[in-house]
Amino acid sequence: MKFTLAFWLGCLLAVGLLPGCIAAREARVESDYSYGGRFRRYRSYNFITGTGLAADTSHLGETLRDAIRQRMRSQGYRPTRGTNRPDLLVSFRIFEGDMHFHGFNQEELTTWVKNNEAEEDETPDEQRHVYQPVRLLLAEGTLLVTLIDAKTNRAVWNGYASGVTVPEGLRGEVVLVRSVRSIFDRYRIFTENYFQGGNVDGSANGGGGEADGEKP
Repeated sequence: MKFTLAFWLGCLLAVGLLPGCIAAREARVESDYSYGGRFRRYRSYNFITGTGLAADTSHLGETLRDAIRQRMRSQGYRPTRGTNRPDLLVSFRIFEGDMHFHGFNQEELTTWVKNNEAEEDETPDEQRHVYQPVRLLLAEGTLLVTLIDAKTNRAVWNGYASGVTVPEGLRGEVVLVRSVRSIFDRYRIFTENYFQGGNVDGSANGGGGEADGEKP
């Protein structure tokens, strides 16, 4: 069975910030993941870069990046530097207004990771988990964060909060930071390094916040 979560393809676009939003509401937070995600092996990350939307350097864009960096660091993930290849690529985007979203009915990610191994292309069909799609209506603006396996270039996790609109100024920053925290509460996966003496500033194992680019 091939990896056919088509809705994730659009997530490879990076930053798109909401124009003209004026209010903040209680967000609905959901997440989905790939059964092919090698969550036990990921240790490092970096953001998708490029031109156009991916090159957004606005103040709110940087606020989002900083909030994601904080959460990744607190769970033991290290940012890569220079030419080092990360384990994960991070993409984020904000969609304006209501949108229909195709998600999946799945058990909690931490439970799945604890009890299962990542599926591979060679995994027999009878040993694969079946995706149970559900259609969701996400209202009044959606912040979507996607984690992509850099080796396979496949999205392995989506976290999304709906009901997110971003006022101007400091209130907008607060909304974004809270939304990121709520989304990553659905991704409670800590690196192996974290439990072997890593601390929240990523300085364990000689890392100093800089990955060596090698797989475990």
